[in-house]
Amino acid sequence: MPELRTETMTVNMGPQHPSTHGVLRLVIELDGETIVKSQVTIGYLHTGIEKTAEQKKWQQVIPLVERMDYLAAQSNALAFVLAVERLLDLESRLPERVTKIRVLLMELQRLSSHLVWLGTHAMEVGAISVMLYCFRERELLLNINEMIAGFRLFPSYIRIGGLREDLPIGFHEAVREFLDRLPPKLKDYHGLLTKNRIWEKRTRGVGVLSKQDVLDWGLVGPIGRACGLDYDVRRAFPYLCYDTLDFDVPLETDGDVYARYLVRMREMEESASICRQLIDQIAPTGEWAVDDPRLVPPPKDRVYTEMEALIQHFLIYSQGFTVPAGDAYVPIEGPRGEQGFYVVSDGTNRPWRIKSRPPSFLACQALPQLIEGGLIADVIAVIGSTDVVMGDVDR
Repeated sequence: MPELRTETMTVNMGPQHPSTHGVLRLVIELDGETIVKSQVTIGYLHTGIEKTAEQKKWQQVIPLVERMDYLAAQSNALAFVLAVERLLDLESRLPERVTKIRVLLMELQRLSSHLVWLGTHAMEVGAISVMLYCFRERELLLNINEMIAGFRLFPSYIRIGGLREDLPIGFHEAVREFLDRLPPKLKDYHGLLTKNRIWEKRTRGVGVLSKQDVLDWGLVGPIGRACGLDYDVRRAFPYLCYDTLDFDVPLETDGDVYARYLVRMREMEESASICRQLIDQIAPTGEWAVDDPRLVPPPKDRVYTEMEALIQHFLIYSQGFTVPAGDAYVPIEGPRGEQGFYVVSDGTNRPWRIKSRPPSFLACQALPQLIEGGLIADVIAVIGSTDVVMGDVDR
């Protein structure tokens, strides 16, 4: 009797694919519907990698304050701001109110990020209505972003030395309104998904990682905690005022797509609890930056009415400020895990080097192990559970 043999097929998933969370390309070798081998290809985010010689030259001479403004518009640039403040020896000089406002904004941002993750992840697995519900709550957070900075998606509000300006009128009311609304909505999400038999069949036992796997790949954040790795930068290396707050670090042990879902769902509950603790401690008005005219631009009302303030504003935004020579690496716990910035100063007003540690990049490296041996139908569920952002990877 002749031996039966199968012939494998190689297919591309991406880079133009609606469920790869960006321009991610997977080269997949299939035996029927089973993935035999896979290769992750990155670098398709052209705005991050295609630079002319003139652009590279210009990037090297951008004053530190302008580089800060660019990074502060990104999701986890707090680490960069903290690294520069460490070089400037500002950590002990920051007003307590500033540290609490920063933590509050970061936890609101974690909630916004997890809501996007849950909505898109559920939609890709088949629960389309969940996306509409999650984006409904996220709109309230975008309204808060617009209130504090004028930008809905990338609020450039946290600055070196403090904040851009004091909190606007109505901030506390808007935050409390969102926090009152969120708990019953989280129960609705659990009701739609957690015990849903279709959701469980699509996520349980899929994309499994062990605790040793996450250690080998350097995976942290929700991916690591879903495997029982008890590591959270907020607890391991407390920064700002996290050591004064009461919160738990959610852990699961199964290490599959379902476990990563449960971890992030519980993280939203913990973030809401942190926000409730902080909003009652933050005064509506007060100090919002260190008292140092070399680093902090004056308020806009003074810029418009006083010549000295206008000169100070012009000097900071045209020449920046000098940072003592040295280097600093500061990690924070971003929505996807440890997000760190390594900053090197040569004693001038321009950074000698800035290096980012993006958690999404490490998650992409581990994708082959997550999907090989599984079905092609499970690839999208696995990618969604890692919550990768390709802008974070290609940067």
